[in-house]
Amino acid sequence: MGRRSCFHRSIHRSIDALWHVDAPSFRSNLRPSSLQTRRPVAARIENTIFAGGIVGDSLPIIPFASLLLAFVPSAVLLFVMRQWKLRAGEALYANLRMLIQLLGVGYVLTYVFETDEPLMIVAVVALMIGVSAWIALRPLGKRGLRLYLMALAAIGMNGVLMLAIVTQLVLDLPRFFEPRFVVPLAGMIFANAMNTVSLAAERFEAERERGLDYRAARRVALEAALIPQVNALLAVGIVSLPGMMTGQILSGIEPLVAVRYQIMVMCMTFGAAGMGAVFYLTLVQRTFAERSSAERSN
Repeated sequence: MGRRSCFHRSIHRSIDALWHVDAPSFRSNLRPSSLQTRRPVAARIENTIFAGGIVGDSLPIIPFASLLLAFVPSAVLLFVMRQWKLRAGEALYANLRMLIQLLGVGYVLTYVFETDEPLMIVAVVALMIGVSAWIALRPLGKRGLRLYLMALAAIGMNGVLMLAIVTQLVLDLPRFFEPRFVVPLAGMIFANAMNTVSLAAERFEAERERGLDYRAARRVALEAALIPQVNALLAVGIVSLPGMMTGQILSGIEPLVAVRYQIMVMCMTFGAAGMGAVFYLTLVQRTFAERSSAERSN
């Protein structure tokens, strides 16, 4: 239990550092009574945005004025795009939307992380699943309620199962709905599952239109959908340092401890994404069989 508690404290510090929240200790923050001793949420948000300082042991808070300097390269690129008569307005809109969305989600998650209501966390996870299933079908030429429900089941069932394994067995959280763990981990799981299911669905539809039978189209679709996941496994630690590991290291966590959590995340996302695609391709078999039969009869 001592080693597990050490892991708990390290991941808690890293997530707190990423979201700029005070973290006196792991166990005290998990107790509902500790919420009464924290500073008001609005005051912490204001200090985070407009003031500098240090989060945790070593991660500096970026003042809002300094953050504006990060937009200088973007402004230069926008100027070049305008001079070359490219769609600079669209790129400017994308940057502004990114800024608004991230500031907005920062405010929302600050309040969500304070909640002691499991229903709110369940609602957040359900929203993630619903939106990710809708986005996953965006590349398809033929969409409908039936395909949406299949994507919803494929992403949701596998994702929730993987989330339960990680939070209840690997991390052994004292509360199943602990917001600081469940929300970030759920975002990683469902985002990866969404992308993989989307790639599988689009490639499966394309291969079926080319005339391949179900089994051949399924094999090609799954193989193509898993390319980004397999590439990520091959590149991690050599080409890239993923976000969670980087955040932990910046917050002062020992690299060998951060590595263990990154291994957990990589296994979690690969399993949830791959099995989500497998589940979708299995569910969709009957739909395309019925469609093929209708086309032959016509």
